[in-house]
Amino acid sequence: MLYQAFDLQKSWLAGASALATAGAQAIQHPANPLGYFGGSPMFASALEVFAHAAAPRGKPAFDLYETVVDGEAVRVSEAIEARKPFGQLKHFKHKGAKGAPKLLIVAPMSGHYATLLRGTVERMLPDHDVWITDWRDARNVPLTAGRFDLDDYVDYLIDWLGHIGPGAHMLAVCQPSVPCLAAAAVMAADGHKCRPKTLTMMGGPIDTRKAPTAVNQHATTRPHAWFQENVIATVPAYYPGAGRRVYPGFLQLAGFMSMNLGNHMMSHWEMFKHLVDGDGESADKTKEFYDEYRSVCDMTAEFYLQTVDAVFQRHLLPKGEMEHRGRKVDLTAIEDIAMLAIEGERDDISGIGQTRAALTLAKSLPAERKKYLMAKGVGHYGIFNGRKWREEIAPVVEQWIRANGG
Repeated sequence: MLYQAFDLQKSWLAGASALATAGAQAIQHPANPLGYFGGSPMFASALEVFAHAAAPRGKPAFDLYETVVDGEAVRVSEAIEARKPFGQLKHFKHKGAKGAPKLLIVAPMSGHYATLLRGTVERMLPDHDVWITDWRDARNVPLTAGRFDLDDYVDYLIDWLGHIGPGAHMLAVCQPSVPCLAAAAVMAADGHKCRPKTLTMMGGPIDTRKAPTAVNQHATTRPHAWFQENVIATVPAYYPGAGRRVYPGFLQLAGFMSMNLGNHMMSHWEMFKHLVDGDGESADKTKEFYDEYRSVCDMTAEFYLQTVDAVFQRHLLPKGEMEHRGRKVDLTAIEDIAMLAIEGERDDISGIGQTRAALTLAKSLPAERKKYLMAKGVGHYGIFNGRKWREEIAPVVEQWIRANGG
């Protein structure tokens, strides 16, 4: 009944949010004389913060309509070029993309939508032909579509790289670093003509034995059965995926929020102060972040449990024991896929050394085709979004792509 209880609470909060919004608007209305006296502005600001926190959220849009190429503003359009039951391949088209390096950005399947990487896509658009994996909310996938696990994830990546064609580059943000590295190894071993020219991994859990974080410790201090019994739920009958076993997005969000609860409380306190001071622009920036951060989706139980087991508990990939469809994933098969590993100095999700481990594991890859970047003063989210991503990290990624066939 966990899912049903959450949905009931969400419905209650949606009503409370609507009432709070109406109350704030009534107090702030220019024709209301009471809004100018006493604690009315403060009360209206408090209602607005609550209304925003309690509001229901769906899948956000990318809303990327234009970019600037060689000083000229050009229109950007989205096209879905390949569909599968659990995801689709989205292509951002614009006039300046012709002849530009093809870049597949692999979004994490970790409770958030691909739009969490809006800033990543936006920064890479001017000089690249950008594609992104747009994963589907598992609660909306009918049982008739079958399963989705780590093997399927790797298959999706191989198929989509094949769709994009030879010469593409791949950028993995956080969780997909493992399946992206596995897909690269499988394609390299097969001599696949569409294997990526470069693989950039950002804050990925390649070897979680190195500098374990709270996320790693959570996964290793509990037996596998605990996750099966405590975090897996059944999709209720009123969703298209009724009966599917999933790891609900709202549980993952609760876990991430609790890891940095003090920071999230301070962010909302700052939002409240900005509203009281009439600084709507600063308050809107916080709202925009949480609109995205709180938009969550479910992942299949089999994918989540397999990831916990293979990546965080048994460390199969760095130990050379990971298999794909019964065949061992051989990282030494990677001989010509240039690899860039990026880590954030303050990353509290993937510890220092976890992503860099990929460079050591690819033993057949020449040293000149390996590169490591430590992003100073950057946390997990800042690796792929924000000012330091735009000004310090993205230029390194762009240079690496150009230097290796871009």
